[in-house]
Amino acid sequence: MIKEETVMKVLAINSISFKKRMMELLFDYLFILAYLALLFIGSMLFYIIFFNGIPEFTEIQSQCLAFFTSVLPITLLFTFLDYTNNGSFGKAKAGLQLVYQKKTVQASLIRNTIKFLPWQLGHMGTIHGVYSEFDVLSISLSISATLLAVLLLAMTLFRKDKRHLGDLLAHTQVQQKGD
Repeated sequence: MIKEETVMKVLAINSISFKKRMMELLFDYLFILAYLALLFIGSMLFYIIFFNGIPEFTEIQSQCLAFFTSVLPITLLFTFLDYTNNGSFGKAKAGLQLVYQKKTVQASLIRNTIKFLPWQLGHMGTIHGVYSEFDVLSISLSISATLLAVLLLAMTLFRKDKRHLGDLLAHTQVQQKGD
């Protein structure tokens, strides 16, 4: 049996509605919040059982903990979902799909790394700020995170093809199912 490759036809004018994109964002956001809530509960139980409370961490330990328990797993999960299902839970709920010029795990990873980069930069800025009384670096990282998030959202909403920076670099596009 020959595996069918989906070859992307980039839509110059993508007809995805604002409502569908916000529905996608909402469901993905709720999924991530549920994961983070479970992570918080699991962490607190672990700390209480094994450490009698929350241990003190150095800044680098906090940075690593945030990255390896939240940003990395979510990025890898969304990479997996995009590659295997042509989209996340939110895309499926909104009737959307991700199409690739050339479907590879690398393209999916690039797209999701860019998509979740503002989240990582925000963590880095906030964590550094807690340890440095919010110096110039922490404020710069936080502002960069916010500006990048706004840029990605604005590209998704206002470009005619609805592609953000991650889509452009990965040669992907979110389209309505059936387009």
